[in-house]
Amino acid sequence: MDSAVKADEAVLDRSHLARMTLGNRNLEHEVLELFDRQAELLIGRMRKTDGPGVLALAHALKGSAAGIGAGQVAQAAEATERAARGSAEECAAAIDRLAEAVTQARALIAEWLRQG
Repeated sequence: MDSAVKADEAVLDRSHLARMTLGNRNLEHEVLELFDRQAELLIGRMRKTDGPGVLALAHALKGSAAGIGAGQVAQAAEATERAARGSAEECAAAIDRLAEAVTQARALIAEWLRQG
């Protein structure tokens, strides 16, 4: 497995996604499109709310990310949940890290969807 494939798998585990969608490519695409829209929406909302709101939104994103195999997003969302219990600065920094993980996942999703 080359390094580009390994890097992609670290962002989004395609074999996990295939298992979760029972190998149905149409369902896989639908799930990826839903995650893409949801992730963008939740990050935007996190930037406009306080600790308890961030905690709930990060928790929702963590579950969605884990469901599709977006491990880095799930880990960053979990870290954001913890940070939401701390200072506003700590929470904002965690949201920034989560947003970067989401950006990477969304870029890979867009590439996969273009490939068909």
